[in-house]
Amino acid sequence: MPSSDWAEAITGCIFDMDGVIYRGDTLIPEVPAFLQALDDAGIVWSMATNNSTKTQRDYVEKVGRMGIVAPETHIVTSAIATATYLRQTYPAGTTIYVVGMDALKQAVFADGFFQPAEHDAKVVVSGADFDLRYDQLKVACLAIRAGADYVATNGDRTFPTEDGLIPGSGAIVAALVAATDVQPVVIGKPSPVMIESCLDIMGTTAASTLMIGDRLDTDILAGNNAGTPTLLVLTGVSTEADIETFGIQPTLVVPTLAEATAAFQARTAKASKR
Repeated sequence: MPSSDWAEAITGCIFDMDGVIYRGDTLIPEVPAFLQALDDAGIVWSMATNNSTKTQRDYVEKVGRMGIVAPETHIVTSAIATATYLRQTYPAGTTIYVVGMDALKQAVFADGFFQPAEHDAKVVVSGADFDLRYDQLKVACLAIRAGADYVATNGDRTFPTEDGLIPGSGAIVAALVAATDVQPVVIGKPSPVMIESCLDIMGTTAASTLMIGDRLDTDILAGNNAGTPTLLVLTGVSTEADIETFGIQPTLVVPTLAEATAAFQARTAKASKR
């Protein structure tokens, strides 16, 4: 990493969760010191995850077990962002078929605005589903082929776990696209929508907010699309070699969050001497 001068202008941080904060249920070791450095520097932070398999409350409890206190309102998931998009796009009573976990279904159907359906659905929504059955793909395929709109929470092809990378939401998207020749509207990163939601929550500007992620094609591209400086941390999916492959350039690249921690600690030390 170059000099730590870049840290002087930062007033807020947005970070992805899987591959940045933890892998599966394992906290990445450098995270506690990083969060402490942000707090010491007076920098607000929020989380934006393409994962649609957990509710905001689930995430509060998950990171809480790792010793991290995160306000529920400061966690933006692709399920929440997708539900918001649907409400802005379709009228009450629209029939929807969801391929996804309970968290996504809850986000879409909890308030009764939309109605669950199968073959007669007007919209098909897909997200990651760790209990996926062929019958679900069949129903979604038939509905899309019959004219239903197709919306995907995100296009992440893989999902980082302690065991390695496993199929993600994008793998389900790939199956449905192959079977229908219909491309979905993709809500999660790299769309800037989730980043803009975090900026509103924190009250910071794009120029003074650092987007931190482990994936070039989602996290970093989302930050670039939203106009934020970006930091790629090499503890998840993307590697330095991928930068040239994808043609997506982060502002900064670090092996772990330790380097960013040092930059913010230096900023705090400098401020204390003034």
